[in-house]
Amino acid sequence: MTDPALPTEAPVLVRASGGLGHLTLNRPRAMNALNLGMIGDLAAALDDWEHDPDIDTVLLDGAGDRGLCAGGDVRALYEQIRSGDPDGAGRFFRAEYALNARIAEYPKPIVVFADGVTMGGGIGLAGHAALRIVTERSRLAMPETRIGFTPDVGGTWLLAHAPGRLGEFLALTGTTMDAADAIAVGLADHFVPSADLPALRDALRSGAGTAQERVARFLTADMGDGTPAVSALERSRDWIDDAFSAATVADIVDALRARPEAAASDTAALLGELSPTGLAVTLDAVRRARDLPDLRAALAQEYGLVMWFATSQPDLVEGIRAQLVDKDRAPRWQPGTIEELAPDAAASALAYRPRIALWS
Repeated sequence: MTDPALPTEAPVLVRASGGLGHLTLNRPRAMNALNLGMIGDLAAALDDWEHDPDIDTVLLDGAGDRGLCAGGDVRALYEQIRSGDPDGAGRFFRAEYALNARIAEYPKPIVVFADGVTMGGGIGLAGHAALRIVTERSRLAMPETRIGFTPDVGGTWLLAHAPGRLGEFLALTGTTMDAADAIAVGLADHFVPSADLPALRDALRSGAGTAQERVARFLTADMGDGTPAVSALERSRDWIDDAFSAATVADIVDALRARPEAAASDTAALLGELSPTGLAVTLDAVRRARDLPDLRAALAQEYGLVMWFATSQPDLVEGIRAQLVDKDRAPRWQPGTIEELAPDAAASALAYRPRIALWS
């Protein structure tokens, strides 16, 4: 939620007052989807404010009422791969992942309003911030497997540290979380009603105390507005933890089919519709991320995976075509079924080394 009096021409609005550096993603018609220029604008502002004694807190939000950020510009990625320019995709990912790490490591508290849709690249911005605010309108997801891809922007790191096997479930299915789910999983910290965000923004600008203390004044005992106080994901832990602890995607599907819950059967059917390659790579990526030392290591692993997809895997282009270009929702995966998947597919992806390293 943003101030309607602000200028609307810039893709990122950058302003500072009262100790607050305020960044607003400003492409509301595109649900504030990130492009390379926006990433550069965000990084430059953080550079400028890091040593500015007049700035003690940074706020990131999105223009319009639809959401913080629906993700990266996937159509641009589609065109880059189709035109034989994977290096263009690499430039975008390197800049985006550097920004994700910058947010996580920033010496001043970054507060993010993940109000409305916050998915994919939006999770990369919000998920690594110091204070992550969700509302009754929040809808968070890492939906990359829906386009034959794999979660990135540090998503495997975040999901690897979710309770039980919720990380595997969310990464493989791309299930959308509400505020209660996001807090339970560890992708958000606090619930604030959307109607209170303008007042919270003002308090961050001119209020007394630390950023955490200013946020705390707006927290409510229950979520209200139809948002359940108890996470639906938490209530489903029995069948999720049981099935998604299985060794392989095929084993997970078998375990889901053996469960009595209708939701488990529905999940098995969903996995049968998604890219077998994307699912296998994602499962191994999340599990390996649990043993990595930090976010930067997880981002490096993800970078290798996304460049493997961009340079060698037809499922990524096909998934984007089916979901976002032609919108026929009928992708033709290669291979087409989990049973046809080569047993070393995930190992090949994880062994891939991009021509240009992520961290130089």
